[in-house]
Amino acid sequence: MKSLITGATGLVGRRLVETLPSPTILTRSPKRAAASLGPVPAHPWDPLSGPPPIKAFRDVEAVFNLAGEPVSQGRWSAEKKRAIYDSRVVGTRNLVAGLAQLQRKPKVLVSASAIGIYGDRGDEVLDETSQLGRGFLAQVCIDWEREAMAATELGIRVVCVRTGIVLSSSGGALARMLTPFRLGVGGRLGSGTQWMSWIHIGDLVGLLLHASRSKTLNGPLNAVSPEPIRNSEFTRSLGQSLRRPTFLPMPKAALRMAFGEMSEIMLASQRVVPRVALESGYSFAHSDLSSALTTALMPSVTTRAA
Repeated sequence: MKSLITGATGLVGRRLVETLPSPTILTRSPKRAAASLGPVPAHPWDPLSGPPPIKAFRDVEAVFNLAGEPVSQGRWSAEKKRAIYDSRVVGTRNLVAGLAQLQRKPKVLVSASAIGIYGDRGDEVLDETSQLGRGFLAQVCIDWEREAMAATELGIRVVCVRTGIVLSSSGGALARMLTPFRLGVGGRLGSGTQWMSWIHIGDLVGLLLHASRSKTLNGPLNAVSPEPIRNSEFTRSLGQSLRRPTFLPMPKAALRMAFGEMSEIMLASQRVVPRVALESGYSFAHSDLSSALTTALMPSVTTRAA
């Protein structure tokens, strides 16, 4: 199955490129992408400028839409929030507009989303049928998924992969946690009672491939481990994996002072379960946090998909 990827130079995109046999990518800068990914076929595309070039879709059967401004890098200024929104919502709208121009359309669009769509929900167990949340990130995800699902009107199967906290030492939330924890100054965030729904990057890529190949899957798919965990327990497990103490908590007020509005994603409680993934037969390779952290902190070994 020939695949096309947007967001290929991001954490998940890089791993997906390494896993797929012969992917093609859409990128703002093919030269920079080549420096990062090697000799992967690339077509230039600015997601905010309009539809991608039609030639990029030649013989493509699966599109993986992973592009988006990083959410947890930098404070949320008005400009940053606009970039977060537009890179996802406008970018996906333009991607689907490109799909609409094709005579031979891909069979499936696997589009990224996030569990931020559920908002801050305390101890409530959340699956794909749960009510959606409120707030900035929830609305971004709601609008993002709406633009992706528009491709169903073109006869394309669409799966929106709602991703939790990705465990990888190569980037993302875990990589940013490592320095303070390795220095022995890591600790719980706020009260530590909030639920964290996480996924090992290997399982995230596995679920992206599962979504592309499972013809019965449509709509939302929670990409999280079957075992969500409270922040205090996550903190303790990460400290044990690194053999470092974790006795310096970060109070809620300090988080808000340091990170502003972005602190909401650190303090939100989201107890999400992967009901659709399990019911559709996906088997998680990393469902235990302790072993997942151990594996995530090791150098990655990637194999190409058949």
